[in-house]
Amino acid sequence: MPTWSFIAACQTLRVAGQRRWRRWLWRIALGVTILVVVGTVFSFGYNAVTRKPMAVPAGLTYVRTGDLRTRFRQWGTSGTPIVLVHGFIESADTWQYTAPRLAAAGHRVYALDLDGWGYSQRVAPFTAEHQTTQLLDFIAALHLHRPVLVGHSSGAAIVAMAALRRPSAVGAVMFLDGDALNTGAGARSPLTQFVIDHYRTTILRLLLRSDSFVRSIYGSACGDSCPPLDAHSIDQWRRPLQVAGAEAALWAMANQGVPGLPPATLARLATKDLPKAVVFGADDSEFDKSSPYTTAARIGAPPPILIPGARHLTPVNSPAAVAAAVLALARRVRPS
Repeated sequence: MPTWSFIAACQTLRVAGQRRWRRWLWRIALGVTILVVVGTVFSFGYNAVTRKPMAVPAGLTYVRTGDLRTRFRQWGTSGTPIVLVHGFIESADTWQYTAPRLAAAGHRVYALDLDGWGYSQRVAPFTAEHQTTQLLDFIAALHLHRPVLVGHSSGAAIVAMAALRRPSAVGAVMFLDGDALNTGAGARSPLTQFVIDHYRTTILRLLLRSDSFVRSIYGSACGDSCPPLDAHSIDQWRRPLQVAGAEAALWAMANQGVPGLPPATLARLATKDLPKAVVFGADDSEFDKSSPYTTAARIGAPPPILIPGARHLTPVNSPAAVAAAVLALARRVRPS
């Protein structure tokens, strides 16, 4: 009899335990459902309230480059040309500290907004190939004779592709904080592949409207030696991602990842009779410490220049050192 009582007690406890688990599972399911409903309502509401894009600043300069209007900035009116190509989530304004130094040294200096970034007209596809065509059309539209091309970060891939596609149009090439390789970084990220469209739109807009977030990203890439961000400079980094068409272009480019070339294709640059240079911030955490050396060897450039104490955003944190390296490369351009 005691044995049967023990078994009955165990069964009672088991049933009670199962009921408790069911209650907890039901509560969890209910809680998740409520969160999804509230989150969805908030997301749709927030997106509706913030759907109006920011206006493009007045007084910008444009030139027709093939199938789109390209916004650009210019410093200097005489001398041999230098074209500065920005990287991922940058614009022509990234060069505003470096370019005046190059112009003061006797060069015409140009910086353009690549398709998908800045204030250039956004025209799909937002691929490296299309941006390379834009760059070459930009050179032709402004009648620039064999300019020095400087590509920062992912911009290194664009100047490399331009030099490979049309070497006669290029005077020299510099990779600045970039190896131009197609590592697949950023491609098919969870935010673009697994997060429902209206949720990712909400997340993006919330982050962009946070001054603290913008300062955090800027500080991480730039370091303590960079100029502090005031309201104007925060807007300079943020607004290009808030104008009409910016979100769609951003998701399209994020799905493709950071632009780059296969190692074997990039190595063909070593066969081109062009002066080349590789410059990195010595404290650039975006790349392995060996990357500047392997990059220089791969494209047939002299040993790399390392800027002491500089992080990834060298055009902002080390404009004097970057300008000196670009000027040294410009002096190596062969007369045509």
